[in-house]
Amino acid sequence: MSAVESLIKDIKNKKFLPIYFLAGEEPFFIDQITDALEANVLTEEEKGFNQTIVYGQDVEMNQVVGIAKQYPMGADKAFVLVKEAQHLTKSIEDLDAYANQIQDSTVLVFNYKGKKLDKRTKIYKTLNSKGYYFEFKPLYANEIPTFIDERIKANQQSIDPKAKFLLAEYVGSDLSRLSNELEKLKTIVGVTKTVTVDDIEKHIGISKEYNNFELRSAIETRNIEKAFKIIKYFEKNPKDNPMVVTMTVIYSLFTNIIQYHIIADKSKANVAKEIGINPFFVQDLVTAANNYPLKKATRIISLIREYDMKSKGVNSSGNVTSSELMVELIYKIINF
Repeated sequence: MSAVESLIKDIKNKKFLPIYFLAGEEPFFIDQITDALEANVLTEEEKGFNQTIVYGQDVEMNQVVGIAKQYPMGADKAFVLVKEAQHLTKSIEDLDAYANQIQDSTVLVFNYKGKKLDKRTKIYKTLNSKGYYFEFKPLYANEIPTFIDERIKANQQSIDPKAKFLLAEYVGSDLSRLSNELEKLKTIVGVTKTVTVDDIEKHIGISKEYNNFELRSAIETRNIEKAFKIIKYFEKNPKDNPMVVTMTVIYSLFTNIIQYHIIADKSKANVAKEIGINPFFVQDLVTAANNYPLKKATRIISLIREYDMKSKGVNSSGNVTSSELMVELIYKIINF
């Protein structure tokens, strides 16, 4: 169970902390925890007199503390939510005294989005030592499939591995959008069902034939005809298929190939663990490694870097399009 899931479980079980300082660059988790608190601290009837929502740009910290010290009326708890709390940076230290002498009947929540507290400050040390401070970082690309697994499980569904990685590659690290797409699949496909590649294509709008996942497969198998067809499709749909993303996918493939070559224990389970890929895709990597020996894969990494620079206008003719550069790169990779 992730830290976020554990926190939400406690909230649903009415185990509340007196302060939740939710900070960091990933707003999805901040919103998720805040929504859980809004839904569970007070009943709808209790909210009229006991729920207060303020915005950081409109108040000072001493005003927030004053509100937090008030006793609830006709309820066990008072709920105080400070949205856009990052605007309270100048007066943030004024929270320290309250954090050391909290009002037990108040649940005080800060949405400190896009920023984090300086770990050298007194207020950070106080909040962190008492377990009131939570910082959320954006997920790395290799963490997105696990996020999808967790959401799919919560939706009482399962998902085909290929469909999962296709969705992760297409949507990327925008967790709010990804969550919305998964909720859509829950509604359309239904619970207890397996989400397939066909479902992804039909309901999310991702082509199951022309995407970076299939381009990677074409390069792995040295299928130049298939690779060129995908690049031509990308040329017609540049907004949905930016070159920088495609270049990252190709770079990741050859990084994985090099890792595979230098791993001593090439058992399926160990390869998946050491490289950080799903066991489902290990055989595809074996095929790619057979087609691209270590020396060749290392040289191709240099080639990818060269074309990445060209795509940014370095040592490249201004008349060459992104599509032409990609065709040229893939031709050289497959025929290296």
